[in-house]
Amino acid sequence: MLSKTFQAADTEAQLYETWETEGRFAADPHSKATPFTIMIPPPNVTGTLHMGHALTMTLQDTLIRWRRMQGRDTLWQPGTDHAGIATQLVVERQLAGEKTTRQELGREAFLERVWKWKGESGSGITQQLRRLGSSLDWSRERFTMDDGLSKAVREVFVTLYREKLIYRDRRLVNWDPHFRTAISDLEVENKEVRGNLWHIRYPVADAKDEFIVVATTRPETMLGDTAVAVHPEDERYKALVGRSVVLPLTGRRIPIVADTYSDPEKGTGAVKITPAHDFNDFEVGKRHNLPMLCVLDEGAAVTLSDIGEELQTVEDLADPAFVRSLDGLSREEARKTIVAELERLGYLVEIEPHTHQVPHAERGGAVVEPRLTTQWYCDAATLAGPAIEAVEKGDVTFVPKQWENTFFAWMRDIQPWCISRQLWWGHRIPAWYGPDGEVFVGYDDADVQQQAKTHYGEDIALIRDEDVLDTWFSSALWPFSTLGWPDKTPELARYYPTDVLVTGFDIIFFWVARMMMMGLHFMKAPPFHTVFIHGLVRDERGQKMSKSKGNGIDPLELLDKYGADAVRFTICALTGVGRDLKFGAKRVEDHRAFVTKLWNAARFCEMNGIKPVTGFDPATVQSPLGRWIISETSKAVTEATSALEAYRFDEYASACYRFIWNCFCDWHLELTKPLFSGEETAEAKELRAVTAWVLDTILRLLQPIMPFVTDTLWHEFGFGPRGELMTAAWPTPVSVSGAEEAIAEIDWLTRFITEIRTVRSEMNVPPSRLSPVLLKDASPITIDRASRWKETIGRMARVSEIGALQNDVPHGSAQTVLDEATLVLPLADLIDLDAERTRLSKELAKAEVEIEKTARKLGNPDFIARGKPEVVEETRERLVTQQGDCDRLKAALARLG
Repeated sequence: MLSKTFQAADTEAQLYETWETEGRFAADPHSKATPFTIMIPPPNVTGTLHMGHALTMTLQDTLIRWRRMQGRDTLWQPGTDHAGIATQLVVERQLAGEKTTRQELGREAFLERVWKWKGESGSGITQQLRRLGSSLDWSRERFTMDDGLSKAVREVFVTLYREKLIYRDRRLVNWDPHFRTAISDLEVENKEVRGNLWHIRYPVADAKDEFIVVATTRPETMLGDTAVAVHPEDERYKALVGRSVVLPLTGRRIPIVADTYSDPEKGTGAVKITPAHDFNDFEVGKRHNLPMLCVLDEGAAVTLSDIGEELQTVEDLADPAFVRSLDGLSREEARKTIVAELERLGYLVEIEPHTHQVPHAERGGAVVEPRLTTQWYCDAATLAGPAIEAVEKGDVTFVPKQWENTFFAWMRDIQPWCISRQLWWGHRIPAWYGPDGEVFVGYDDADVQQQAKTHYGEDIALIRDEDVLDTWFSSALWPFSTLGWPDKTPELARYYPTDVLVTGFDIIFFWVARMMMMGLHFMKAPPFHTVFIHGLVRDERGQKMSKSKGNGIDPLELLDKYGADAVRFTICALTGVGRDLKFGAKRVEDHRAFVTKLWNAARFCEMNGIKPVTGFDPATVQSPLGRWIISETSKAVTEATSALEAYRFDEYASACYRFIWNCFCDWHLELTKPLFSGEETAEAKELRAVTAWVLDTILRLLQPIMPFVTDTLWHEFGFGPRGELMTAAWPTPVSVSGAEEAIAEIDWLTRFITEIRTVRSEMNVPPSRLSPVLLKDASPITIDRASRWKETIGRMARVSEIGALQNDVPHGSAQTVLDEATLVLPLADLIDLDAERTRLSKELAKAEVEIEKTARKLGNPDFIARGKPEVVEETRERLVTQQGDCDRLKAALARLG
């Protein structure tokens, strides 16, 4: 017997272990079935399950489970990313707690410590994915720094280097002064900061009492200024273009250049150009061939190494000792000191409060410094060409399609990809240097030693590059490196290209595009044919979740409280194409009620002797009720299948929900109750078999989205062994003769009962008081149906009798129309009609006042322009609800005449 309630906590871990140990998730490279492959976006080995993971993994698992039931040979490739900077941060914090550092340990000992941490703590995220029910083929789990993937990384690096698509260059990068490494744009978080705009006089050279005033948020970098830029159309400065200014404090002359980067509407219209410390300034510097002087070192302290010689030669420097005193100061200390000196010397015009965006490192929180350094780069522009063409030709399709425009915008304006990081944890760059700086790139020591011997004519000591590769470099190879490349494996031949990539829009450029570039270059085919881009998980008001707002949701807490099935169903139900998810615990609680509804329906079936009938053929069913529910079941199967094929997860969940809650539970089981509790007639026997077939179909239909409760019921009802539902066949629609007549009749019955229930509810008729129903202008077919179903209507609609209206409509009757007939409910003896009119009128007046208030707010241009988008949208939704309530009250009053 089924327990009174479904105990998710007692079921999930045990059932998942059964699935995994019995190999239910495993792909079979030797299968004759058509493969279906999805690559997991490898979560960081340091990570814990967050709502973004829960969203992506649930959608992928839904697709994998569905295709598995369709008979496909499914591979959902699991694995984790070594997460260079994040992992190094974790271990360095441990060392700090032990009063030591990685520098004190040394590189080899530190890496041993990281590997030890990975072995002890690095599987946390994979265990959490299991809790979600993710049916990954864990027997094939990979790690971006395992031996096979490391071999693939070396192969790609060496190949691209020899093809001159990887090279060294001196360019501006995002620099984390805490970790002292370059970082990617995705590891940079812009935060709004209240600061200042300092207005500083720059004296025009060879002109007495003539100045250009520049406005800057970063006076500490002015030692590295190499120009002042003005807009070429700015009349204020046209006469000065081509002349020079004297850089305050240093006395160095720098040119005044005309460049469209300078905005006449911002600040003073004149900007200082510091090419080595600002991305925009770097581009201006390249256009005007300006010197690029680094004045902040790797720890963001002032360094005079690039300008030291000038301090010896400048004649009109007021105080060289002051500039030298800045050497070694932090950028914050240098800012205060420089501003104070500028004010003392009369160069500071104004300090204007200014709120602006400042880049911070996602890991560690340090303010990111644009810094000019020598790094390794990949020629992304060359690699991007085939990827762009693949999307243009339709070889790769984005869903929703508008994300293709984002892809094109990024790819057509792509910059060289900085692939080196100044870390210890990661794939070490396979490059060695000779004593004269000659670079040797190879697969291992022996390879480069042979190259060096050929070059120098003798054995010579080489020094290996200290840097490691950007983690996105190894993850870009994920679709084929995980399958054994560069070796020619059966898995590589069978599962590449994969089918669909499911991911968020924030890594279209960082991961999606780079996988396409690498896949096309090395495998000569794109790594997937479809990219499904889902939205962000937001809170219930539509706001982005953040720690500062305290509106984040921990999926692990939701799993503990509501169970995996409810969490998964909620995610799918809210995932529409091209929109973000408004997610909250209340929504999960509501969908847990759906799990409970299914469980209770199954208990009802069990208590009424519903069980599988061997050889049952739904096409042979005779009863109208049986034909109707089989047809509705087939309709739900069609809708669910079509939705999954179109990646409409919300429509899939909705089709299942509507059919199970409304058709199966609220109507089919209610309509069959008298038959199941009465004599075992031929019709009752047939409907038991029908009900078992429908329940079987429901469990198959829901398995991809609610795997735990469905598998449990599947086994308990004897549909199949425990754990086998996930490999049972996906249901297909059934054609039933006479279905149209049956659908028409049961549809009429359900609408009849619903109309009576609606009128009784609106008129506040107590459930204990039965009301007669008189049929006005009813056709013979309606009279016949009403007679045939009178017992069912009486029980489900609280009706005492049904008959044709013989005379005038009785006084005090409520009326509603169903098809050609008017349903008349005499209520004068059941309720106080005047009191009901008064109540409804008051509610209507109140509703109209609320509508007017809401409409007035939405009609205010300031509210629309300045209000938070989520608040405006919530107000619009409230107006729709209010208008619906108003219409309902008007209809209720009209029924009373």
